[in-house]
Amino acid sequence: MPTNHLTMLHGVFPPIPTPFDAAGDVAYDALSANLERWNSHDLAGYVVLGSNGESVYLTEAESLRILETARQAIPPHKVMIAGTGRESTRETIRFTAQAAQAGADAALVLTPRYFDGRMTPAALINHYAAVAIGSPIPVVLYNVPKFTHVDMDAATIAGLAERPTIIGVRDSSGNVAKLGNIVRLARPDFQVLVGTASVFFAGLALGAVGGVLALANVAPQQALEIYRLYQAARWDEAAELQRQMLPVNDAITAQFGIAGLKAALDMLGYYGGPVCSPLRPLSDDEAQSLRSVLVSGGLL
Repeated sequence: MPTNHLTMLHGVFPPIPTPFDAAGDVAYDALSANLERWNSHDLAGYVVLGSNGESVYLTEAESLRILETARQAIPPHKVMIAGTGRESTRETIRFTAQAAQAGADAALVLTPRYFDGRMTPAALINHYAAVAIGSPIPVVLYNVPKFTHVDMDAATIAGLAERPTIIGVRDSSGNVAKLGNIVRLARPDFQVLVGTASVFFAGLALGAVGGVLALANVAPQQALEIYRLYQAARWDEAAELQRQMLPVNDAITAQFGIAGLKAALDMLGYYGGPVCSPLRPLSDDEAQSLRSVLVSGGLL
């Protein structure tokens, strides 16, 4: 392990996109090149095969090769968190074991979602408890209701936190009150990660230890600076930078989505490339609007 379980999730983690070429194949060399550039920043690590990684569109063979490629490019002292959630408990356990073999330090486990109406607290507790027992690496809960339509409540998350191998949660609901309640209810060393940069400063103020932020892909230095300023109790400066980054984060998440994130990366000299069909690229007007946001945010 690159670090102690109790501090593994402290800091800023970009949920990195999966680069594709024009034919729709994974561009593994571009993945390595992007990571090499991100490595120049003091990021705590990376989330690979998350929502921004378009993981739902990948084959298992592609997923495992992505993890292996990423691990080779990620220094040992940086944490690699692998998205391993599958619809069934059994498949989640199996794929988590494979991700561990590929070099993942922790597993980010998405809530099962197809039968969303049946994903009661009891069902989720049963699922995650079994995954925690079967996983060879620490487990991080992943709550992202805008995609899954399953929203784990704070009490369920805190209950799962009683299991020592479930070390944290990434909550992408944007619900600041929920973040505070998770911190309040869970065991003291349970690590809460803010899942959207729009509430990063607020989440830190309520006790989150870091963030998995799409913003950190395109503005890693700014995301890190919000974290550092907060840690240094320079709260006015942290809040001002948070406000400055709000339009950028909105553009690459809610407004334009993964296509916007990838287009922004291309504009900034990384490899963004195409999205995986059926997702669609930005129109010319959308790309121009995105460029204006990046200029206004001081990134271009």
